[in-house]
Amino acid sequence: MTDTTPAPIRSAVIGYGGAFNMGRGHANWMNEAGMQTIAACDIDPTRMLAAQQDFPGIRTYTDMADLLRDEDVDLCVVILPHNAHAEAAIRCADAGKHVIVEKPMCLTVAEADAMIEAAKRNNVMLSVFHNRRHDGDFLAIKETIERGVIGDVFHVEAYGGGYGHPGTWWRANKAISGGAMYDWGAHFMDWILNLIPAKMLSVDGYFQKRVWHDVTNEDHSHAVVRFDNDAVAELTISSLSRAPKPRWRILGTKGAIVDEGRDPFTVFVEHEGYPATVHVPYKKTNWQAYYANIVAHLRDGAELDVKPEQARRTIAVFEAAEQSSKEKRTVTPAYP
Repeated sequence: MTDTTPAPIRSAVIGYGGAFNMGRGHANWMNEAGMQTIAACDIDPTRMLAAQQDFPGIRTYTDMADLLRDEDVDLCVVILPHNAHAEAAIRCADAGKHVIVEKPMCLTVAEADAMIEAAKRNNVMLSVFHNRRHDGDFLAIKETIERGVIGDVFHVEAYGGGYGHPGTWWRANKAISGGAMYDWGAHFMDWILNLIPAKMLSVDGYFQKRVWHDVTNEDHSHAVVRFDNDAVAELTISSLSRAPKPRWRILGTKGAIVDEGRDPFTVFVEHEGYPATVHVPYKKTNWQAYYANIVAHLRDGAELDVKPEQARRTIAVFEAAEQSSKEKRTVTPAYP
């Protein structure tokens, strides 16, 4: 009898830092999805010892070039500091490997375009790990909007932050991280662009550097995006926000959503002529759905959930917002 079991998708993680153990996380998530994590690469030999302890028998490399020569590796996941994403992804694509990049995709639109072109040139998949599309809070908010409960969305405010020093590690170094927007802001902007799928017309940015002068990231960043359906979205990422603000405030033509960042969120609507307040519980978070889609795409040709062109839009907003802030004018985001 012929064995019809599909060949496993053999994967490798590039970057195995210990801060959040994201290399181990990705390896586990891929294995749970039916892939096989067979290799890991990090310039720190001690982290490769950790990988061997986490996954006995895994192949380890301290030079990315050696990993890319491993013909058994089908797919690479890039888990490096943000400024290294583009170069690493392009090298993976040029080696004939499918590529997944941790968010943010990269730092500039030019880098995003080069990554997309490399994937097309080498006929390999490129995706960005926007796993938080599957967060339970976002899934519940998105479903509420798609069901028409609050009508047509025309105004979105998203907020992440507080008051405190941003830390002295690489994520607070603008040359490496890209700036304050590029960490949690990448999740928020991806969420926003999924809630408002219309074409972006313009971006205004307001970036502040006022207190934490021993690091180079902005202390406070604010981006306003206008869409061609006249909807407006605002994103604030701040280390200077003494006053609290809801994580989400979403206005529609029939109601509104306010999420304070804890389960449940609140929906304000009208019921039988009276104002009504409804508390909506979060759904179950399902990050595994990301890699399940990767497997379905590579094996069965299913549509890719997180396309690189979508992730590029987030980078286009951030780039336009920074330009707007510097030049004190409205900027049109760079579309393909």
